[in-house]
Amino acid sequence: MEGKLIERLEAAVARLEALSAGGVSARDLPDSGVEVYSDPSIVAFDDLMAQYAARVSSAAEKIGGQVLDVTNILLEAFYVQKKLLIEIKQTQKPDMAGLAEFLKPLNEVIMKANAMTEGRRSDFFNHLKSAGDSLSALAWIAYTGKDCGMSMPIAHVEESWQMAEFYNNKVLVEYRNKDQNHVEWAKALKELYLPGLRDYVKSHYPLGPVWAASGKKASSVPSKAPPPGAPAPPPPPPASLFSSEPSQPSSSQPKQGMSAVFQEINTVNVTAGLRKVTADMKTKNRLDRAGVVSASEKETRSSSSSFSKAGPPKLELQMGRKWVVENQFGKKNLVIDDCDAKQSVYVFGCKDSVLQIQGKVNNITIDKCSKMGVVFKDVVAACEIVNCNGVEVQCQGSAPTISVDNTSGCQLYLSKDSLGASITTAKSSEINILVPAAESDGDWVS
Repeated sequence: MEGKLIERLEAAVARLEALSAGGVSARDLPDSGVEVYSDPSIVAFDDLMAQYAARVSSAAEKIGGQVLDVTNILLEAFYVQKKLLIEIKQTQKPDMAGLAEFLKPLNEVIMKANAMTEGRRSDFFNHLKSAGDSLSALAWIAYTGKDCGMSMPIAHVEESWQMAEFYNNKVLVEYRNKDQNHVEWAKALKELYLPGLRDYVKSHYPLGPVWAASGKKASSVPSKAPPPGAPAPPPPPPASLFSSEPSQPSSSQPKQGMSAVFQEINTVNVTAGLRKVTADMKTKNRLDRAGVVSASEKETRSSSSSFSKAGPPKLELQMGRKWVVENQFGKKNLVIDDCDAKQSVYVFGCKDSVLQIQGKVNNITIDKCSKMGVVFKDVVAACEIVNCNGVEVQCQGSAPTISVDNTSGCQLYLSKDSLGASITTAKSSEINILVPAAESDGDWVS
């Protein structure tokens, strides 16, 4: 009997130490009995973090930088979910408005991760996107029944990971022969969700979270206090917006705003004061109004407006590692000839132009381009086409991987050396792949 008591105390101490190491102190957690923290589902969540999340964190620490930052946010989201699971065991099931407020801390962390993918594209964009998209799997906790519009919790976790796996696979392909720390991070991230989170939900919450039948109200869940010196939150909306009293019929209330305008239009003859338009007053018959804009004037206006919005054109090598081609409009003779296998090429915001890359490069990214043609010889890692419309890409040498994401209209011309390329697409349409005909002088075939 004494031995079992000692074992239980040691287990409790170990769990408290794990919480402290994760940045969650005992005072941050709700006030409840020991039985809540020794609940099998909470203990299993600690095991999930120790077995799978620790691997992701260890690999991220070896990489550092933005990968470590987004991993810390990911771990923060998991710890917030654990805190919510503990709260659920002491809280009555709220209505939809109360549920949204209850899950607000988790939503804020997820938005923080997604914010890291915005703005200028990072060198670790695939890492950031993979981690940020994967956090949508934690929304399984919002499942309230078959009529809530969500998939079942297990299916939701699997579907959410499928969205993130596209970018996770890019990390694996890009770094499989370069840096095993990135490969380990990508593999550990996948195992955190499949089988980690999926099996946890399957074992403990296959039908969603179980709320307390006689617990406290969800509205009593403490929210984060505003930081010192921050302005006070805005006052709540007027009570009339949420009034439960039935509204009066519209006929018994004076019309206001646009309703009054339409009512006046219907009651007044608005055409009474209009003059009749004679033939010589029509635009097509007036001699002082040409109404025709020359092609040169139209081109000047369009080019000047597009330049002012997009910024100055660029074609330059930055830091000796990255060729940047930006905001090129109507340029058919863009050439990069002084390049090597350690450099990458980033093409952004170009339209109605043609770029030739005469040499082997490490990676090619074509982002937010329209009616753009790119011809290259060899690429070491991958050629990526993202957020484009009506582009044509020709590989004259070899390319191990070609990915097309969120693109409408793309023609891929492959050489005989690139027929074995791995081609992946996501959220794209009108993708055509053309390969050389069997005859040496034959046409391209799709």
